[in-house]
Amino acid sequence: MSSPRIQAALDNAVGCATGAPRSAPPRSSPPVPRLRVAIGDPQADITRFLAILDRHGLLGEDGWLRPDVQLVSVGDHFDWGKAHEREAVARSALRLVAWLAAHPADQAILLTGNHDLGRVGELADFTDATFAEAQGEADRIYDGDDTDEVRERAFLDRFPQVPTVELVARDFSAFREEQRAWITHLLRERRLRMAYAAGPDLLVLHAGVTREDLGVVGLPEERHSDARAVADALNRALDAAVEAWTGGRLIIPGLHYPGSAAYGEGRGIFYQRPSLRPEEAERTKPTPRRRFDPRRLPAGLTQVVGHTRDKRSRELLCLPGEVRDGVLRHLVTDGERVSYAHGAPAKADPREAVLLFTDGGMRESPVEAYELFDLDSRATARPR
Repeated sequence: MSSPRIQAALDNAVGCATGAPRSAPPRSSPPVPRLRVAIGDPQADITRFLAILDRHGLLGEDGWLRPDVQLVSVGDHFDWGKAHEREAVARSALRLVAWLAAHPADQAILLTGNHDLGRVGELADFTDATFAEAQGEADRIYDGDDTDEVRERAFLDRFPQVPTVELVARDFSAFREEQRAWITHLLRERRLRMAYAAGPDLLVLHAGVTREDLGVVGLPEERHSDARAVADALNRALDAAVEAWTGGRLIIPGLHYPGSAAYGEGRGIFYQRPSLRPEEAERTKPTPRRRFDPRRLPAGLTQVVGHTRDKRSRELLCLPGEVRDGVLRHLVTDGERVSYAHGAPAKADPREAVLLFTDGGMRESPVEAYELFDLDSRATARPR
């Protein structure tokens, strides 16, 4: 899994993560990209991430993306692995974010996910010391479905800024203050985006939006299939929230609310997943939420998302079938029927809505099996 290109990139990443947060501006005269690809949730060691890029011919000999390559990262750059890996995971994730941000802003597109915003949401008031204290206690309490409710309630009385012990012990387990500093910088510099329009009807974002979500940002229904209009509206909402943000928890009204003991788990367009479970029907109606009915996706728009792996997708959509990591998947709906399958979809009818899932479980998937999405051919990218 090593090559001179990967080693050069690792060396670059170490340098990028040293010192104060910083990011590169767009190029004044960017070349026309030879290849534009989206990559699923990079919740894996930076070496594995770079090996996937290298296998697809995206790395140059200097350890940076090739000049004629554009890469879109769909968000969730932090948190994975086991408890004994936390220090290494925290270091790796920061280096990856710093390496991506060191590329020109028109070449490496950084989209935010719930784990990224968690640094300025649920974790906004923690220091390294208070988080270590909370995590030590959470580790002693958290036991999956068998977590003791009485002990958890006592924990939340002490740490009301989080909704569960699971969030501290597992979900946001590799938090460090310096990560928050980087996320804050990238948000204020408008480098960390909510959405990216890769084509007239091709939108890239972390978890997907419905017609109701677009109503929150005031986008008329006749423009719901216009990816540029959707991305602009969503990014304006993010920028307005960041501009008004003076510290503490970042909230994007109507679109993103961090979790807490009082509010419950975080909700909104960075958390939500498509669900057809009958018992969750009521939960899919209001927004912000954690589940949405895929039949409410905007017709005529293809959304490239991460956030949800194959196993979870099948559970929520009540679908049998072989679960696979690494592969692209798609959901297509005409507003009534919903289909789901591995691979990229065929050309969609303008009356249909499409979700293209890129989260292939990067940490568990073999490097050679992990697929990227070619934004121009709208197919699985071929290694070069």
